[in-house]
Amino acid sequence: MAEPEKQKRILVTGGSGLVGKAIQKVIADGEQRPDEKWIFVSSKEADLTNAAETSALFEKHKPTHVIHLAATVGGLFRNLNHNLEFWRKNIHINDNVLQAAFESGVQKAVSCLSTCIFPDKTTYPIDETMIHNGPPHSSNFGYAYAKRMIDVQNRAYFEQHGCHFTAAIPTNIFGPHDNFSIENGHVLPGLIHKVYLAKKNGTNVTVWGTGKPRRQFIYSLDLARLFVWVLREYNEIEPIILSVGEEEEVSIREAAECIAKAMDFKGQLLFDESKSDGQFKKTASNAKLRKYLPDFQFTPFNQAVKDMCDWFSANYDRARK
Repeated sequence: MAEPEKQKRILVTGGSGLVGKAIQKVIADGEQRPDEKWIFVSSKEADLTNAAETSALFEKHKPTHVIHLAATVGGLFRNLNHNLEFWRKNIHINDNVLQAAFESGVQKAVSCLSTCIFPDKTTYPIDETMIHNGPPHSSNFGYAYAKRMIDVQNRAYFEQHGCHFTAAIPTNIFGPHDNFSIENGHVLPGLIHKVYLAKKNGTNVTVWGTGKPRRQFIYSLDLARLFVWVLREYNEIEPIILSVGEEEEVSIREAAECIAKAMDFKGQLLFDESKSDGQFKKTASNAKLRKYLPDFQFTPFNQAVKDMCDWFSANYDRARK
């Protein structure tokens, strides 16, 4: 056993969410190291929009390292209606967590951003140098700007205090323990819930939008392995995109068809073109990641979708929805 003072104490905020649960599983399945103690906390333990509660959380657990996943999140339609709420809550959460990390002498903090932070008007593929090159898409500007400010704050803490605070930028994450709400969830879990109900009730499935927008989806367990690597090995302050390659991009229609196949759904997929599509694409380059990890193996999309559908069907009663 490592000596207590040499042991890393890794605090994971948002520990009960999609990525937090995936990191828990990855650690439990063999990624744990003897010199690491992992501490997963959820909103039940502290309201991170409250500076005093956040400070008390850090005082209680005394982390040496932080993976900051906690955020107020939602799908396209929740974002459209709550940009101010998403801006304010996430700005408070991020500022409180990073300041508490600084004040308690955390050696390294890795925050989770999102590809929605990138400019709406841009060239593709987007990469880590382009974050601040223009406004994000208008549909979720509150959340996007709040997340973008983490990068500004990380650089400021580094320049002023030498803090090793950095950020990872995943593309669209999906997997077990996601929020499967049809109204407020992200596209894949929302579709999985719709298909599950349609199969049960013998009805067709209506997909919001044209089905044409394209996305890079990353399986939460793959992302969890990458987050652990970033915490241990990635030493830049500049962020890094964590994503499958550009060639792995799929349309919403293809994703819906993949879900229908995985769940053996025999009904029709109908597309409601009166609903907003959101951003058409936000293709991201994973060249920087591949420079570091040329041999990293991503779970094939079809297999990951099947695993997620099976998990939802088996855990329907307790899944978030």
